[in-house]
Amino acid sequence: MDLAAGARRRQGTVPRPAMELLAQAEAGLQEASEMESANGRFATAHLAALRTAAAVLAARGRPEGASDGCRRRIRSAWEVLPEVAPELTEWSVLFAARAQTRARAEAGLPGAASMREAEDLLRDAGMFLRISQRILLSDSRQLGDLRLSDPEPAFRDAEERAALESPPLDIPLGHTPPGPPLGDDDDEWDE
Repeated sequence: MDLAAGARRRQGTVPRPAMELLAQAEAGLQEASEMESANGRFATAHLAALRTAAAVLAARGRPEGASDGCRRRIRSAWEVLPEVAPELTEWSVLFAARAQTRARAEAGLPGAASMREAEDLLRDAGMFLRISQRILLSDSRQLGDLRLSDPEPAFRDAEERAALESPPLDIPLGHTPPGPPLGDDDDEWDE
């Protein structure tokens, strides 16, 4: 983490650019929820998630070694995010895997994303935004710095909202839910 970012965290403030990116992400989720086309909804929700990741990067600073003077290849936010916010690694993997679909959807390719995929991404982007807001709230230690607004229409019902607002804390990071194993033995579960 660079020194300026470390100083901001100690002072207990969230940088203005991070706040603006979070507001843009929230507006993007609202816009996506109102779109009727699956491609538009998917691309706009993915962009909202990208803005959320950018907000965390803006608040937390650059990864170690980023300012050593050497030119490095350009990396996506999804590659850098786990280095500055390891707790968001699984989210980075999820959104990085959907970047190709976003590119196809933005290009206007028919059927690039189904409405189900768009709805799922919209819901995931909303959860990612809320979790990121909570992380930045925790970092800033000032509840007045960051407003958690009412949930956007991406929530399907009150149960989903409640699950996000009070996630179980006893599930270890990386826990795999019960179900059929993934891999070559999928045929065993087709009985």
